[in-house]
Amino acid sequence: MKEKAEEPKWYVVKTNSRAEKKVHERLELLGFTVYLPLVTTIKQWSDRKKKIEVPLISSTLFVQCEETELKKLFNVLGFYYLLNFLGKPAIVRDFEIRNLRILLKENVEFDSEDSLDVVPGDKVEVIRGPFQGLIATSIEVNRTHKLIVQIESLDQRFVVHVPKSFVKKINA
Repeated sequence: MKEKAEEPKWYVVKTNSRAEKKVHERLELLGFTVYLPLVTTIKQWSDRKKKIEVPLISSTLFVQCEETELKKLFNVLGFYYLLNFLGKPAIVRDFEIRNLRILLKENVEFDSEDSLDVVPGDKVEVIRGPFQGLIATSIEVNRTHKLIVQIESLDQRFVVHVPKSFVKKINA
């Protein structure tokens, strides 16, 4: 009987300072699935301004692989360490990676007056719009919902505003 293959999981890789993009390239060349969340910002020099992409979380990228493949990361130039939790490599859940991808989409404003029975503290899912698929916690209910999106393994939080009609309460 053949052994069942291990399911690939997302792991947190910390890089040397400002080496995220190079480590991303090197890991992709080794055949890893890598996610480096980038945001566009405007950098000001004395003579000009320029739009540049910078990592959303400095010195951090995510690698999807089987746990047995993690040892290959240690030989990659620019790799600093693998984030651990309770002595084991920290695992980021698939929906947290999906939430990051959704958060980095262009933020488009929608207007809606629909009301839902969502109160602060409820777990919700965004069912329409640019954040569709996002799973978050409602922190404020007014004309739009203010939601907290949390990546627990990194202790990172992001706040987004979503129209009420774009949100449904879920049981978590």
